[in-house]
Amino acid sequence: MRESDQPDPGLPGDSSNEAGEPVTSSRRRAAEPSENAGAKSSPLTGILTAIRSHPRAWIIAGASAAFVLLGGGTVALGATVGASAEAVPTSSVSPSATKTPVPTKSAAPVRPVPANAPAASRIRTCSVAGLSQDRRLGNFEGQVVNAKTGEVLFDRNGSQPAPTASVLKTLTSAAALKILGPDYRVSTTVVRGSTPGQIVVVGGGDVTLSRLPAGQASFYPGAPKIQDLADQAKAAMNGEPITSIVVDTSLFGGPVWEPSWNEQSERIGEGSTSYITALQVDGDRNNPTAIESPRSADPVGRAMQFFQQYLGTNVPVTEGKAPAGAQQIAAVQSQPVTALVDQAMRVSDNTIMEELARLVTIKTGAGNTFTAENAGVTSALKAYGIDTAGIHIADGSGLSPNNAVPPSYLTRLFIKVMNREDGLGVVYDGLPVSGKSGTLAPSYARFTGANAVARGAVHAKTGWITHGYTLSGIINSADGTPLTFAVFALGPVSDNAKQAIDTLVTGIYKCGDNLSNN
Repeated sequence: MRESDQPDPGLPGDSSNEAGEPVTSSRRRAAEPSENAGAKSSPLTGILTAIRSHPRAWIIAGASAAFVLLGGGTVALGATVGASAEAVPTSSVSPSATKTPVPTKSAAPVRPVPANAPAASRIRTCSVAGLSQDRRLGNFEGQVVNAKTGEVLFDRNGSQPAPTASVLKTLTSAAALKILGPDYRVSTTVVRGSTPGQIVVVGGGDVTLSRLPAGQASFYPGAPKIQDLADQAKAAMNGEPITSIVVDTSLFGGPVWEPSWNEQSERIGEGSTSYITALQVDGDRNNPTAIESPRSADPVGRAMQFFQQYLGTNVPVTEGKAPAGAQQIAAVQSQPVTALVDQAMRVSDNTIMEELARLVTIKTGAGNTFTAENAGVTSALKAYGIDTAGIHIADGSGLSPNNAVPPSYLTRLFIKVMNREDGLGVVYDGLPVSGKSGTLAPSYARFTGANAVARGAVHAKTGWITHGYTLSGIINSADGTPLTFAVFALGPVSDNAKQAIDTLVTGIYKCGDNLSNN
């Protein structure tokens, strides 16, 4: 009981009778016999005489009377207590009576109610769980997101970083667009040397520079010509004899081959990748017009051979560095970054992507080697506002099994690609299309047979390394919902993993926003 709920103590000098009624001092005096009462005959005298005459009978009668009085007092006391909770008319209470407070009923406590009750979760019923358990997928990781709402619809180890294969080219492209800019062009220049008649060819990292003469197209559309570079230098010398040539490739640091790559397969056999040098022609292909062609062991030497040929001289060539502040006498430029990204994404060109990753790393100040690319490319990606935790960049092409990117990062990045944010529309435009173009074309046996139902609906980047097949991009699903996805088939997998991936992605296409995570 609180202090405010204690009853009043009453007035000094008051008391109560057996019935609980207050008795004042004046009433006590009235109840006492007067001093001379014994001098007069009274009814009490006769009663005492009767008691003495019949003591036993009066004892019994007295006990009965006492019982009745006590019972009545109990009832009266109960009535008094029971009435204390009720209002008593003022006229019926003696002015000196104890005042009993009337309890006030407390209001029931108000229970807290959420300001906004959570909406009931939608129950989705279309499952691809069985398709994701196809043994051909090996150790499967994947995630699917509703690109409009950002809700994750399907997830299997989606936050686990893993090798991406060529899907990594999406990250390299995003980094190049952010750091180099969409309009940046890579220059190859010639400057005067430190001695009379000496010229220095300075490699700027452009791997698309072509050795083919004017009028002949190389594999890279719109590529600059080393013939043009030689012609400019010759004209600038204005008849002065060229006495020696120095080649400066110091822009890119060594090694020229990432240690985890399979050189026998990638450079010599299949011919998908060249040594990464700051000067080369046609991606150092033996066949300058082929998508894949064996590459040489000396890309710089090959480039200088054609430069000398167009220059019309056989003077000695040595490696060195251009003098500080040397006069430039010739220059050619690559296509802009947007064109380089488009070309590399469509055919999954490793050498262009290695060039872009290295240029990004240099521009960020992280260094000019493979080992510096993790810091350089990752710092560039942070500008997009997506958490880069767990990402490791070992190269720019995705060839290394040491690359690590969680599927969840790709699903978020592809939302930006789909919405063409920050110039990423060029990445979307360069994505292969299911059953139609690039590395998802029928010539690659992709989205054929029953999976042809998703033909044209999937815009995605493919990937393949020895222990992994990957696919990531955007699905325009059957119900019209845009989805972003990333699926990795890792471990002991073989070429038939591609068909299992296509079947899974086709199932996702059919489910659309009704895709269940169960």
